[in-house]
Amino acid sequence: MARRIDAIDWNILRELQDDGRITNVELSQRVGISAPPCLRRVRSLEEEGIIKSYRGLLDEKKLGFDLMAFAMVHLVSQAEGDLSAFAAQVGRWPLVRSCWMLSGETDFILLCVAPDLRTFQNFVLELTGAPNVRNVKTALTLQQTKDAAVVPMEGVSP
Repeated sequence: MARRIDAIDWNILRELQDDGRITNVELSQRVGISAPPCLRRVRSLEEEGIIKSYRGLLDEKKLGFDLMAFAMVHLVSQAEGDLSAFAAQVGRWPLVRSCWMLSGETDFILLCVAPDLRTFQNFVLELTGAPNVRNVKTALTLQQTKDAAVVPMEGVSP
């Protein structure tokens, strides 16, 4: 059974979400404990999987990926093996930034990036030809109005 997350842990998580490159000394000062117990708490949060990883967030447009789109995929079969096989295939497509399995009419929704429309069209042809895919609907994004890569922490208390 996982330990209870207390107020100090919540503060550590808030600070790390804001700046994952913060030093342990600075983090400990911000959350009001000394550095050694702060480091133990961070390591414990990592070991428990609460902190999954640390990443640099990149601006895809500045790296040449000007097109962002969603692809809604409906499979022929929703058997567990077919869903798992499709999910595994998604992991091999580099243009797919994220993917969710859904309930309802759409089985999967994929968030995709591409350098241009032609590259995305070629990907959609590959996607529609994948095993067990019944149909694919796409929607090109016009403008991103929110990009919060964080878990909401406002009003969360131990």
